[in-house]
Amino acid sequence: MTRLFNSPVLLLTSMLALSSILSGCTAVVGAGATVGVAAVQERGLRGKASDLKIEAQVLEKFFKAGFKLTRKIDAEVYEGRVMLTGASADTKIADEAVKLVWQVDGVKAVINEIQIGKDSSFSDITQDSWITTQVKSKITFDENIFSINYVVETVNGTVYLIGIAQNDAELNRVKQHASRIKFVRNVISHVRVKNY
Repeated sequence: MTRLFNSPVLLLTSMLALSSILSGCTAVVGAGATVGVAAVQERGLRGKASDLKIEAQVLEKFFKAGFKLTRKIDAEVYEGRVMLTGASADTKIADEAVKLVWQVDGVKAVINEIQIGKDSSFSDITQDSWITTQVKSKITFDENIFSINYVVETVNGTVYLIGIAQNDAELNRVKQHASRIKFVRNVISHVRVKNY
């Protein structure tokens, strides 16, 4: 049997291109834009594909390391920077997660935001999911924010941001939106401000 795609990046790129063709080749940029997102993000199609490949490899390593790790720790990748979030009473889990991430090719930095001390309860996870949805909604409908360049994660009321801001004013707007959401305790940004 012959493999049509020899590379996961080639497969992902082809899937994204096909998706664009099927949606009428429309790339709308603005508040709430969802079509052609990878193509219009600051990191571009190749950057998005590379980040997805890294994320898949990280999650595969987590899965092979055991269900406990995949259940407690999440990884978001942006420009080769891997942001680890989650909560665990076991410091060994956080240490193992960081070690595994560094074993993946293409990783430029590991941002360890794993909260140590207690595990998240079901109600914590539900509330965090609600917070994340609210933050994403607020920044998506703010016409002064290029929201597709941001990834949002919430753990125990702390909102974590990673991505690329057009400028400091935009990043400040994102942080303000996040901090005003009910139940948010803290906002931590790992967003890079764009260099022109």
